[in-house]
Amino acid sequence: MTDAATAPEFPASLEWLNLSDPLRMTQLRGKVCALAFVNLGSAWSQQCLADLGHLRARHRERLNVVAVNVPRFDTERDARRASKRVHRQQVEFPVAHDPDWTLWQHYGIEAWPTVVLIDGEGRVRERIVGEGGIRALDASVSALADELTPQAVNGDPIRLRRSGEPPLPLRFPVGLALSGNYLYVADSGHHRVLECDTSGRILRQFGSGSPGFIDGPMELAAFTRPHGLHVERDVLYVADTGNHSVRRIELRTGDIATICGAGRPGTTVAGPLADPRAIALDQPRDIVLAGDKLFIACAGDNRIWRLDLGRSSVELLAGSGRLAVIDGVGAMASFAEPVSLACVQQTLYVCDAAGSAIRSVHTRTGAVSTLVGQDPWQFGCIDGPRTDARMQNPQALALEPDAPVLWIADAGNDSLRRLRLGGGELTTCELPQRLHAPAGLAIGNDAVWLADTDSHAVLRLDPVSGAVRHVPIGE
Repeated sequence: MTDAATAPEFPASLEWLNLSDPLRMTQLRGKVCALAFVNLGSAWSQQCLADLGHLRARHRERLNVVAVNVPRFDTERDARRASKRVHRQQVEFPVAHDPDWTLWQHYGIEAWPTVVLIDGEGRVRERIVGEGGIRALDASVSALADELTPQAVNGDPIRLRRSGEPPLPLRFPVGLALSGNYLYVADSGHHRVLECDTSGRILRQFGSGSPGFIDGPMELAAFTRPHGLHVERDVLYVADTGNHSVRRIELRTGDIATICGAGRPGTTVAGPLADPRAIALDQPRDIVLAGDKLFIACAGDNRIWRLDLGRSSVELLAGSGRLAVIDGVGAMASFAEPVSLACVQQTLYVCDAAGSAIRSVHTRTGAVSTLVGQDPWQFGCIDGPRTDARMQNPQALALEPDAPVLWIADAGNDSLRRLRLGGGELTTCELPQRLHAPAGLAIGNDAVWLADTDSHAVLRLDPVSGAVRHVPIGE
């Protein structure tokens, strides 16, 4: 396919996740169209969709945006799971599911995300590959929009179907943290953090419940898709993913402040932290505190950062930025979407989602080792020795306090796994019910607490009896 060729028609095999009727290319004529080939589970693609949402609002009547979800993992071929991602990200433009990579091949796409720009006459004019190019994309859209000629109003409008998620107290819960008899929940779809007792009664809500980036009292402050949580004495740390920042909740007062992050993605620069909002982060997903060092897993730049709270400075612990599973020291190592952390003594355990891997990092030297996993294209559901074991898109881990065991929320396999440290094997926990893309874990009070994200629920597992109980948060 060459530039200025007519854009191929949408094939009948596409499943439209949020439209009443299948979309046709003729419905897009008269406007510029940004056709984005994405993977809805990828951090880079999620940022691309957010950028396109901003551009659509900016250009309004001159721009159509259409996304095509192309699966990486076997489990992502399921249209129902893809629909959950659309609802979770609150996408406000048409999204198609391309389970067999049909349209991807028609357009000759080679990487996620790729945005193909189509002019008002339906011709392919440009393609932009990779994330982080919103300014270039905006300039290209503006140039093509300036070429538009007035046309009759399209008589066949595009009709979006609204989210089919039930109105429940929780909406896509993710991060969990325990402190004594208090359970903290990152209620990401409602843009808030909840303080509950362990029976599920909501005691306090941090954040107004509307997306935003506002510090201050808990009723007025705002988060955007908060993710990982870490509680230490009277402070709750929050990886505020949608705001590309780390926030701090003073539990005595409920006041919320930004520790680090500019509210938008950017390149993190190591150095002193004079102004908390001057240091950019790229999709921080989890944090953990060890002494006065706060470790931050950034899925957007595939790096682990260390924030020294004592010296008020940011430095790279490990990661080259390349999406890969490569061991080494510091910047010589590579991660594939680090999304969850656990720490004991001088060892940091990292859950690599896109790499389907569990890694360890020495907190002093930055030396990275892979415990389970091979590379981003080696995944599955296999128990056994580490060299043979396989996971699929794991989303969270938690360390058992009294035993060398890591619990893993293996979201792609809808399962809970256990890895015995010190050379032990990976095993799957037999549960009395199916999980639904679990993405949060905490251990305490003789139980394993699990955020069953796609079922909008928190579960409590008794590891001795194997019994699983629903925690009725806010019910």
